[in-house]
Amino acid sequence: MLGLLTTGDRGLVNYHSRRMPDALPPHPVLGEYYGDASQRERFVRNIFDETAEWYDDIIGMLSFGSGNRYRKMALERAGLAPGMRLLDLATGTGVVARSAAGITNDIIASDASIGMLLAGRSKHHLPLVQNAGERLPFRDDSFDFLTIGFALRHFADLRGLFAELFRVLRPNGRVLILEITPPRSRAGYAVLRFHLGTVVPLLARLRSRSAEAEKLMHYYWDTIRSCVPPETILDALRGAGFGDAKRHVELGTFSEYTAVKLGAGACD
Repeated sequence: MLGLLTTGDRGLVNYHSRRMPDALPPHPVLGEYYGDASQRERFVRNIFDETAEWYDDIIGMLSFGSGNRYRKMALERAGLAPGMRLLDLATGTGVVARSAAGITNDIIASDASIGMLLAGRSKHHLPLVQNAGERLPFRDDSFDFLTIGFALRHFADLRGLFAELFRVLRPNGRVLILEITPPRSRAGYAVLRFHLGTVVPLLARLRSRSAEAEKLMHYYWDTIRSCVPPETILDALRGAGFGDAKRHVELGTFSEYTAVKLGAGACD
């Protein structure tokens, strides 16, 4: 058993009665990987399932600075504190959730990929939930803090996702989204493109002897270079009802998007 909940528990919330906003994909359809938008979710889920056993090693190759120390510092900057209840979406093998466990012990880790969740079980003992981020099987006002670690590009619809984040957050709850954003300078962009688009896929293939691992890293870079700009992400957070939406940048590449659930209806 993975643990806590399954998507069948969605009956706890009034999901289908809510008016969903117009979709905002994080990047255009990438036809070299899947035929059209309807095939994206299956492609993403399958490729992460197939590469899960090597994922932590691959992350170590590409992160250069975004390791455990960085993740914990980002969580602290965003306001995570002891006693907060945290949901880590697109948790993968739980790298962000594991860093958060050094701050609070009330954590749920969620991912659409069963392979990733199973690969993470040997690395932590947190409750696990398999579900898509745009359809969260939790009651309204369930969490104090939400995290998405370097995976925003793998969701289908940012507006639908942010609406769900807003729904399950308690009043005054906070969201932290970690992402890789290409530098604006030509030199910085070229360095990142060479590292993520050439070096890391090659190392992933050599380390795993898996063509799928190499393909995943090419896909990873293509989603980064094609992702909507930071202001679009901030506007979508504001459009979902979040306040104080802002972006902090480390090393010119690591974006930390934060926002707070404020406004009418806030209560203790």
